[in-house]
Parts: sequence; C-alpha cells; structure tokens
Amino acid sequence: MASPPSPDPRVYFAAERTLLAWLRTGITVMAFGFVVARFGLFLRVLAGAGPAPRGSALSTLLGAALVVLGVAATLGGALQFRRYCRALPLEDRPSPRAGFLASALAWALAAIGCVLAVALLR
Repeated sequence: MASPPSPDPRVYFAAERTLLAWLRTGITVMAFGFVVARFGLFLRVLAGAGPAPRGSALSTLLGAALVVLGVAATLGGALQFRRYCRALPLEDRPSPRAGFLASALAWALAAIGCVLAVALLR
C-alpha cells in the first residue's frame, strides 16, 4: 500500500517567489514611468524656465502609462498568486493565512501606483 504524499512547502514558496518577482517588476516599471514623466520637467529647467518643450506633455503621458502598466503587473501577479494558492491543498500551505502579507503588499503597491499615476496627470 502506497503512503500518501507528504506535504511539500517548496510548492507554496515557489509561488510566493513568483509573486515577489512580479512585485519587483511592477515597482521597477512604476519607477521608470515616474522618471519618464519627470523628464519633461527636467527639460523645462534646462531651458531656463521658458516655454515648455514640445515633448513635455508626451513624457508625462508616457510616464503615467508606464505607471499604470506597473500597477497592472502588480495586480496580475497578486491575482495569479491568489488563484494558485486557492488551488493548493491545505497541507501544502505553511499556514491557513499564508500569503496574506504578500497579497496585502501587492494591493498596497497597486493603490500607491494608482495615486502616483493620477498625481502625474495633474
């Protein structure tokens, strides 16, 4: 008679590492979007506070779009992680509340990213 398979926490931890990779990617894209959006301001300062350069509005829109893309990556990773964890048997999860902190971090970063995108467009 075969024994039941023993729980393997490595499966859950691999999923958590994947979520954290998505979070790093989202944060990086959001940061790059912020830099692109503020590049127009940098050009204005270099021009001596004269009229805004032609690419100023475009850099703001592109930057905000990159921030929104970073938010989408963060939320996509969080949703994928949640869906995968629900499919895992309870014995493969380290605890019933496993993943709460990582998911909360993802949702908080997405909310901050949304606020940043709105602030860039103002």
